[in-house]
Amino acid sequence: MHKTDDKSEMSSCEQSEIDLNVNVNEVEVTDKSEWGTFKDSLKSPVHNWFTYPAGFSYKAVQHCIETYGLRAGTSVIYDPFMGSGTTNLTAKTMGINSVGVEAHPFVFRIAQCKMNWDIDSAKIVQFISDIDSDYKVINENDMIGELTKEFPELIMKCFLPSTLYELLHTRNRINSSGLDIEHQNFLITALIGTLRVVSIAATGWPYIAPKKIKVTSLSRKGFGTYKNHVLQMLDDIAKIRKTSCLINSNHSLICGDSRDTSSCIDNESIDLIFTSPPYLNNFDYADRTRLEMYFTGEAKNWGDLSTKIRSKLMTSATTQINRSDSKYVFHRGLIDECPDVYEFLANAVHELSQKRLTKGGKKSYDLMVIGYFNDMYRILKENYRVLKTGSTASYVLGDSAPYGVHIPTDIVIGNIGKYIGFSDYEIKVLRTRGGKWAANPQRHSVMLRETIVVLKK
Repeated sequence: MHKTDDKSEMSSCEQSEIDLNVNVNEVEVTDKSEWGTFKDSLKSPVHNWFTYPAGFSYKAVQHCIETYGLRAGTSVIYDPFMGSGTTNLTAKTMGINSVGVEAHPFVFRIAQCKMNWDIDSAKIVQFISDIDSDYKVINENDMIGELTKEFPELIMKCFLPSTLYELLHTRNRINSSGLDIEHQNFLITALIGTLRVVSIAATGWPYIAPKKIKVTSLSRKGFGTYKNHVLQMLDDIAKIRKTSCLINSNHSLICGDSRDTSSCIDNESIDLIFTSPPYLNNFDYADRTRLEMYFTGEAKNWGDLSTKIRSKLMTSATTQINRSDSKYVFHRGLIDECPDVYEFLANAVHELSQKRLTKGGKKSYDLMVIGYFNDMYRILKENYRVLKTGSTASYVLGDSAPYGVHIPTDIVIGNIGKYIGFSDYEIKVLRTRGGKWAANPQRHSVMLRETIVVLKK
C-alpha cells in the first residue's frame, strides 16, 4: 500500500479543506432535489419502461440542454454512462443529436429499445393475439419440473409456478416468433419490465430478497400483466412522438467502454456532456440485473455475472475487487498530472486499508477507491478529448464515506478535470443525503450530498 507523509495524521475531511478548495453553489431550480433520482422518469412515457434505481431525472437533461443553448438538428450531447438511455431519449424528444456509451450489454439493449420509435404496432398486437390463448393446461408437478430445469433457485423463489410458467412460455414464443430483432427486443423489454411487478418476492432495489411474500402480486397473472404492459408501451410511443420535436436527429448508441472511445468518437465532436457516473457507494450494477438476466438465461450464477458484466464495468463496488490482483495501484497519469489529488487519495486509501482490518466484513474499500479514480481519470481524459473548446461537461455525482472515511467525490473529480486541461469547474448542490446513518455509529456520521460538477473546456 502507498506510504504517506506526516499529513496522514490529518483526517481526510481536513485534507480536503486544505488541498481541494472549491466554491459550492445551489442550483437555481425549485425541483432540483429529485434530479439525481429516477422519480421524474418513472412518471414519463418510455422513460419508465425499465425501473433503473441508478438513474437520474430527464428534467436535469432538459435544463442542461436549454441552459447551454444546444440547437435542434445540429448540436450533439454525449453520455459516457448511458445506462438505460435517459440523456439520449431526452435529446431525441428535443431534436438534439446524441451519442451514448454503455458497458453493461443488458442495460444497453434496454436503451436501444427506448430509442426505437419505429415499432410496427400491428405486428406487436398480432403477436399478443396469437399467444393470448396459447397456454396449455399442464400438471403442476410437470410444470415445476420444467421450471426447475430452466431456472436457478432464485427465480423459483420469486414467482408463483403458474406465473413463472406463463412468463417462460412468453419468452420462448418471442424467441421463436420470426420477428426482426427490433420487434423482439421490444417484446423482451416489455417482459423484463413485467418481472418485478408480478414477482411475489419483496424485491428490493437493487438486490433480491425473496424471504418475504409481496401480497399485492399474488393475484396478478403473468401473461395478463405482460399484455397490458405491451399495450401501454405502444401507447407511450404514440404519446412521445406527438410531443417531441419534429426535427430529425441522429443518435449513436455504443455498447463499449467509455474509458477508451478513440475508435468511435472524434476529437472535439461533442457540444455538451451530461452524465451520471457510478457513485462511489459500493453499488453492484451486475447484481442489479441478476433477476432479469437469470430469467432471460443470459446468466446462471454469480460467476456468469462477474465474467459477462462486472469485468466490463468501471470500478465502483467491492464485489469487483480481487485483492490478489496487482492492478490496484494508482494510474501513473493520475500520480504525475494530479499530484495534490493523488496525495489526498493515497492518504484516504491508507486510512481505509487500516480501518478494514478492524471491520467484520473487511470490505476492500481501499482498492475500490483506487480503481474508481483510476477509471474516472481515464474517462475524464477521454471526455476532454471529444468535447469542443468552449463547451461544458456536467456530472451528477454523490460523495461517500466508506468506513467513515469521507471521499468528496465531486471535489476530487473537479480537481482532476482542472489538472488534465479543463479551464475551471463549479459544484452545484442538489440535495444532502445520508442522515439516516447518524443513529448508527457502525456506519458514519457524515452528512453526504448529491451534486452536479460542471467542467468547462
